[in-house]
Amino acid sequence: FHINLRAGPGGDVLLHFNPRLDEGVVVRNSLLGGEWGVEERDLPYNPLQCGRYFDLSIRCGNHRFKVFAEGQPLCDFFHRLPPGPHVDTLEVEGDVVLSYVHF
Repeated sequence: FHINLRAGPGGDVLLHFNPRLDEGVVVRNSLLGGEWGVEERDLPYNPLQCGRYFDLSIRCGNHRFKVFAEGQPLCDFFHRLPPGPHVDTLEVEGDVVLSYVHF
């Protein structure tokens, strides 16, 4: 599955969060002006596992997104655009069941 935080429907993806459970990685990236940036993949640990419930929180700060899994810091993703566009669209696609979303 993946999560996209967009600035406008069909607009730039400020954060693309893509756990690839079969590879054991979580890819983070952005799609700006129609072009993907450099993927970030390293994590201190990966608590996300296929078939298990998990709690995920993404917080937006002045300089970065902070991602938490099970209440513990998982990774940071620094903004790749100067201040301006704000996240106004949340996309979640793929094989995941949502039980609660707060935006």
